[in-house]
Amino acid sequence: MTPDHEIAIIGGGFSGIGAAILLDKAGFGDFLVLEEGDGVGGAWHWNTYPGVAVDIPSFSYQFSFEQISGWSRVYAPGRELKAYADYCVDKYDIRRRTRLGSKVVSATFDDEKHLWRLETADGWSMTARFVVGATGVLTQPKPPDIDGLDGFRGTVMHTARWDHGVDLGGKRVAVVGTGASAVQVIPSIAPEAGHLTVFQRTPIWCLPKPDAALPRPARLALRRLPGAKLVSRLASQALVELTFPLAAHFHNLLPTAGAGERIGLAHLRRAVKDPETREKLTPRYALGCKRPSFSNEYLQTFNRENVTLETTGIDTITESGVRTADGVEHPVDVLVLATGFKVFEKGNMPAFTVRGTDGADLEKFWEENRFQAYQGVSVPGFPNLFTILGPYGYNGSSYFNLIETQTAHIVRCLRNARKTGATRVEVTSEANDRYFRSMLDRRKHQVFFQDSCSLANSYYFDVNGDVPFRASPTLETMVTSRFFDLDDYAFADAR
Repeated sequence: MTPDHEIAIIGGGFSGIGAAILLDKAGFGDFLVLEEGDGVGGAWHWNTYPGVAVDIPSFSYQFSFEQISGWSRVYAPGRELKAYADYCVDKYDIRRRTRLGSKVVSATFDDEKHLWRLETADGWSMTARFVVGATGVLTQPKPPDIDGLDGFRGTVMHTARWDHGVDLGGKRVAVVGTGASAVQVIPSIAPEAGHLTVFQRTPIWCLPKPDAALPRPARLALRRLPGAKLVSRLASQALVELTFPLAAHFHNLLPTAGAGERIGLAHLRRAVKDPETREKLTPRYALGCKRPSFSNEYLQTFNRENVTLETTGIDTITESGVRTADGVEHPVDVLVLATGFKVFEKGNMPAFTVRGTDGADLEKFWEENRFQAYQGVSVPGFPNLFTILGPYGYNGSSYFNLIETQTAHIVRCLRNARKTGATRVEVTSEANDRYFRSMLDRRKHQVFFQDSCSLANSYYFDVNGDVPFRASPTLETMVTSRFFDLDDYAFADAR
């Protein structure tokens, strides 16, 4: 049976866009991108809250094969990332091979015909020989589990679904959460709100942000000066590598492991005037246990007279406010949920029902065997299925590096399948087990397993206490994705 398309790419964010472009470049142009939303860009299509911006330098947060010089800042605002997504889709002719408004709800593998059958929420279906899962992890907003939320009579919105029709001017606004989104939105809305109350469960490590506007002469230099883009990208990549992949995965081996914490604490001392507030904002866990943030405005916001930091736990949401565990009710007109996303949770890993060989359920497989995937790409028992953001695939560098690395792995598999006439590609259990053990063996050096991380309330940890990051420097991920042993896969045809 000939499938409708050779490849189905699920997700129209940068993971799906990058996979589509690189597959096309490699000669695999018969694909269809399925995207739930009404536009491409993924997180940068959905997240439009005030202050939204990339949290690593823009020179790294772009495809290596499509580096642009038009960023307005070192850390580009969200609207520019959305524009970059549309630019890439149009330049590389991906839009005509994209189906918007298509939320995939199930994928079922046909063992006999070696193809996948996909169903969408609106009842549409298709078949594909191969499936590339590119749904990302920071896509499904996670509301807080707080009593009374549904009974609140004011306005409620999650940062990931911002309602720009809501006027915050003079309103009593409450923000629940102090994660990466909150760090950006809080200083952006504080000047507008009548009063802003920030409900903090766990303080976040906040480091100074090496951000600056890129004036026209700088952009011209990037565009015209030979080697300027390369130098800026290398410098940016080095900064990113030092601040997460190396610092997180080789924490015990680095003599400068505490340098980041010293910088963060000094930044806090300079930024916050009130000693009591400063104490509340001081993390009690090691830098890296949870996602840190970079901002030159967040901490300073707590010096404002119209901003209150509340660290007493929330007891319930009332009809007109937030009641904390000490019995105090804080009147609220607008409630902003900066509570992040479902990550390593049911309903997101995977984001839809996946049934492989003999009807095996991927969610159940991970539930029973812990999250695992060979180089973050393939899982035994689920042939012809590849993921961009699978367990133990992402090492904490730029997502764009991940996209290119994982797609190189996928392309290598597909090329060998085409060369050998194979219609079924499946990673072996032996290869998967070997890789999983190698990741677990490296845990002893990672920052995540320091004692203080138990205080971090970090989404990095799954229900098993694992942190399914790839414990590798970026260069290693780039090399192994292109030179892994093809015998780690079984290739077969349908005859």
